[in-house]
Amino acid sequence: MDVASRLMEQLNGWAFEQGHLAKSYAFSDFAGALEFVNRIGAIAEEQGHHPDIYMTWGKVSLEIWTHKIDGLTESDFILAAKFDEVPVPEQAHGGRQGDGDSSEDGDLDEQYDSADDGDDFDDTEEFDEAER
Repeated sequence: MDVASRLMEQLNGWAFEQGHLAKSYAFSDFAGALEFVNRIGAIAEEQGHHPDIYMTWGKVSLEIWTHKIDGLTESDFILAAKFDEVPVPEQAHGGRQGDGDSSEDGDLDEQYDSADDGDDFDDTEEFDEAER
């Protein structure tokens, strides 16, 4: 645990969660979040070490651990440090890294709703048999 604590000090915004490294990012749009996921995905593939990635509109959450031992190894901290070097596209309202539960989530919902072009799905329209 002493080694893990020293390594955590070298990371930016990561937390221990259930024996894993975890970090969340807030984004102002889907495209920025996707761009970030693609960048970290390329690093993960290059390293042969893959995090769990959860992406939704305006948010990306990462979780890193070594599945083989169901715990943390030095390579997990190295991967997290490599992710810290990835430029993060502009985040929502100057969003904070490492805080997926910020009050900004409500603002993101408002941005999403205001971006709606009013072209709502009409669930009364039936599809013809060829479209099913």
